[in-house]
Amino acid sequence: MVATVYTVGNFKGGVGKTKIVTMLGYDNAVIRGKKTLVLDLDPQANASQILAKTANINNIERTITQGLQENDLSICITPIVENLDLIACDTGFRSFNKYVLKNFETEEEQINVLNKLIEPLKADYDAIFIDVPPTISEFSDNAMAASDYSIIAFQTVIESLDGVAKYVGYQNFMVERYGIDLQIIDIIPCMVEPDDSLDKEILNEARELYGNVVSENVVNYQKRLRRYSSEGIYIQKYNNGNYDQWDFNAHNIFTNILNELEGRKNYLTDEMEA
Repeated sequence: MVATVYTVGNFKGGVGKTKIVTMLGYDNAVIRGKKTLVLDLDPQANASQILAKTANINNIERTITQGLQENDLSICITPIVENLDLIACDTGFRSFNKYVLKNFETEEEQINVLNKLIEPLKADYDAIFIDVPPTISEFSDNAMAASDYSIIAFQTVIESLDGVAKYVGYQNFMVERYGIDLQIIDIIPCMVEPDDSLDKEILNEARELYGNVVSENVVNYQKRLRRYSSEGIYIQKYNNGNYDQWDFNAHNIFTNILNELEGRKNYLTDEMEA
C-alpha cells in the first residue's frame, strides 16, 4: 500500500476546498473502506475543526506544527473514525514560510520539505488528501511538490473560475521549473445552485475551457453539507438498513467523485505506461 496524494486547491477562497477534502476523506474511509489521511496545511484549520467534531474531540494537542519541529509527522496523527486519520493544523503553522526560508537554502529543498515529511507515511495509507490555503506561497508549493494529483475546487462564480485559471497556470509553472510529476485529475464544481441561470452559464464556460477535466459530478448546494461543517460529518443508518435520505444524497455525490478519481487515475497510469 503506497498512498496516492491529492491536493485540493484554488487560488480563490470560499469555493469548497475544505468541504471536498473532508467529505472525500470521510467517504473514502467509511464507505469505501480505504485507509485515508487528511493533512491540513491551512492555519485557519477548518478541516481540522470539522474532523475533530466528527470524532467528538474537543482539543487536538499535537498538530503539524509539532511534527514540523520534530521532523516527524507520525507523532501528530489523530485517529478520527475507522480508516480515517487527521494531521491537524493550527495558527502556529502560519510561520511555515519563515521556517522553510530560514532552514533550507535552495529552491528545490524549500519546495520539498513536506514531500520528505510525508514520504514515510505513504505505506500506511491508500490515499492522502491535502487542504491548503488559497495563496501562492510555501504552503501551495510544498503541497504541489508532495502530490501525485491536483483536484481543483470550483464554485460557479467568475472569481472562482479566474482562480482555477491562476491555479492551472501556477501548477504548470511549478512542473516546468522544478520538474515535479503532477497532473490535474479533476475540477469539481461545488455548492452549485442547479436552478440558477448564472451558475449554469459559468459551469458551461468552465466545461468549454477545460473540457472533460471538469467533473460530471456536480456538488449542488445542500443544507446537510452545511450541517456537517458545524456538527461534524456523519451518515445515519436506520434499523432497517436504509440510510437517511438526506445523508445518502450528501455522501453519494462524493462517493461518485471518488470512483471518478480512481477511474481517471487508472487511465492516466495506463497512458503513461503505454
